[in-house]
Amino acid sequence: MSRSPLHLALLALALCTMLNTACAPDSVKETTYVTPLGAEFMSQQAPPRVSRPSFVDTRGPRMDPNETPGRYPFYWTRAIYSGWGRRGWGQSWATDYPKGDQQFLVVLKRLVRLNAYDWENAIWLDDPTLRRFPIIYAVEVGGMDMTNAEVEGLRSYLDAGGFLIVDDFWGQREWDVFEYNIRRVYPDHPIVDITLDHPIYSAYYDIEEVKQVPAIGRAMYPAECYGCVP
Repeated sequence: MSRSPLHLALLALALCTMLNTACAPDSVKETTYVTPLGAEFMSQQAPPRVSRPSFVDTRGPRMDPNETPGRYPFYWTRAIYSGWGRRGWGQSWATDYPKGDQQFLVVLKRLVRLNAYDWENAIWLDDPTLRRFPIIYAVEVGGMDMTNAEVEGLRSYLDAGGFLIVDDFWGQREWDVFEYNIRRVYPDHPIVDITLDHPIYSAYYDIEEVKQVPAIGRAMYPAECYGCVP
């Protein structure tokens, strides 16, 4: 099969790039990389490696003492709640923490022009400073078992206008655990689906449908709710 000179040149460029990358030391692999095919179009900053292990201390880290909340307009904040964990890796709130939060911020700051704090920020639901952070993220809430103080803290936070994102739990059993806990916060509020005509689905991107992409080994556990509000 004949190939055009341009095709052969691109193949040669790709092979050279792969060989240079494979042979380069780690200190070189993390620098900015540029290809000759239009510098402005093809150059990009390689993401920094995030190799810190998942956090397992159940009390969670504190923000750097030199960091004053409010210096940045946005802090990606992980909610710490009482409960249990899986496979001996600490409580469920800490799943993929802090690595997942750091990687999320790398991608977020590429897609959105946002002056965000670069590092993870985790806070207990009964912490009196919770209101400093308008958005909090709770993960693996199928292992949630909030204390009364955490229930009161979350209710006060949401009543003041705080926004809670809940993610990554599977099947009826884990939904039942979350529903039990959130009904302790708002016992008289029904849980309803957010329909696709809600403004939140067009706040930044226009989202026309929501599809479930199950994790490996989780295909038999359907999503219980695509965007709910209690």
